[in-house]
Amino acid sequence: MRADITNIPISEVFDPKEGCPICRMRNMLEQRMAEYITGAAMMEPDVRIETNRLGFCYDHFRMILKQRNRLGVALILESHLDEMEKTIFKGGLPLLGASTKAQAKKATARTKTCFICNQVDWAMERMLATVCRLWESEREFRQLFEEQEALCLPHFTELVSAAQKNMNKRSVGDFSKAASKLSKQYLESLRGDVSHFCKMFDYRNSGEGADWGNSRDSVERAVWFLTSREP
Repeated sequence: MRADITNIPISEVFDPKEGCPICRMRNMLEQRMAEYITGAAMMEPDVRIETNRLGFCYDHFRMILKQRNRLGVALILESHLDEMEKTIFKGGLPLLGASTKAQAKKATARTKTCFICNQVDWAMERMLATVCRLWESEREFRQLFEEQEALCLPHFTELVSAAQKNMNKRSVGDFSKAASKLSKQYLESLRGDVSHFCKMFDYRNSGEGADWGNSRDSVERAVWFLTSREP
């Protein structure tokens, strides 16, 4: 399973040169996982054991619901809810406050796990390491990296962290500067677009033929840049 979701060629992620390539990488992995979970994997015992135990976060519940297999999601939920009842509320209602506290502790732990998050995080760590190795060894990829439109803030930090783990000391500085440049340049452009958007609500700038430039979607792009998620 895990070997399959990492089979996304790095060039496939970096070729478009639109937005953040690491966002594209994560989005592709998440989409593959959502399709897998609501498809053949739904009846695979080893996968069901893990989905029963871990469940899904809110974002990934939304993603699997979009796969238009409500029965499949319901079957996953049925066994996951059974697991939650056995794990958290085994033995019925507690008689002492301490027992209730233990149940709440177990429930808290269970609400912070997600099968898809685990799989994607595992794959992302390895794919970011590949990005670092390609940047070090292939001049063409280094140029492709530097031609990207942007790096969102969360993925800028992830790339720099990956470089610290996977690159030699001579390469880390140059790679981090290249990543910083992509993020900083986009931030400067975005800040200008958001400021322009705000100014367009001044009555002196309204009316027919008002020039919004690239500012109309600047609020949504700012949220994406700061969080790596489109609102």
